[in-house]
Amino acid sequence: MDVGLIIVVAILVLVFVTIANGVKIVPQGYEFVIMRLGKYHTTLTPGLNLIIPYIDTIAAKVTRKDISLDIPSQEVITRDNAVIITNAIAFINIHTPHKAIFGIDFYEHATKNLIMTNLRAIIGQMDLDDALSSREQIKVKLIQAIANDLEDWGLTVKSIEIQDIKPSATMQASMERQAAAERIRRAAITEAEGEKQAAILTAEGQKQKAILEAEGGLEASRRDAEARVVLAQATKDALALVQQGIGNEQLPALYLLGEKYIGALQELGLSGNAKTVVLPADLPAALQGMFGLKVGK
Repeated sequence: MDVGLIIVVAILVLVFVTIANGVKIVPQGYEFVIMRLGKYHTTLTPGLNLIIPYIDTIAAKVTRKDISLDIPSQEVITRDNAVIITNAIAFINIHTPHKAIFGIDFYEHATKNLIMTNLRAIIGQMDLDDALSSREQIKVKLIQAIANDLEDWGLTVKSIEIQDIKPSATMQASMERQAAAERIRRAAITEAEGEKQAAILTAEGQKQKAILEAEGGLEASRRDAEARVVLAQATKDALALVQQGIGNEQLPALYLLGEKYIGALQELGLSGNAKTVVLPADLPAALQGMFGLKVGK
């Protein structure tokens, strides 16, 4: 083979390789970080780009799409010494590729560790109940805590979602026992409250009954007194009529006393201990002698 032909072929191959190394096509969603003689030079954007072969080299091919990072589960101790297990998922974006390449070694690994560390610190300042019910608050605090560090690495945190916050197995068993005890306590309180209300209602009913009975007794006494007044007025009117009819002042009184005397003798006769009742032959004379009355002739 002719030596000149070999040289021409070699030159053509070298030219082709040189052109191929100098023309770079960057796909959509990526950027290429270019170093020139060991130093950062520029960043190639999507499309056709030209570089100096053998002098410019590609240091890294960086995605501009959002990156999801799974934050592994870890045990965290809350302020009230409760142990909970939590994990998360983070979404970040590389806004300055050369900072992500030259500013930190393995930015994904560093970001995961940074999130885990700050997550432990934030939950460690909260009580168990607050930690279990404050996912949004934890998320906001976590983004604020890591934003500056990620900015130095050319990264932007788009979002962090807390996937799980749950007590450890031993803590969950303790909470279940506590919840059972609380249910028993509430049931006892409810039962005691019911008994208290029943006792109050019973006492109130007895009070109302006593009031009604007292009112009934007063009404009966009032009616009895009215009846006595009516009876006395009737007796008075009867005696007045008798006095007008016979014209004797002492005879009506004698009549009234005799009536009472006869009623007393009737009650005595009905008594179980009474055997014999003796009536005086001259009842008017007996009454006059008993009360010192004199009937005019």
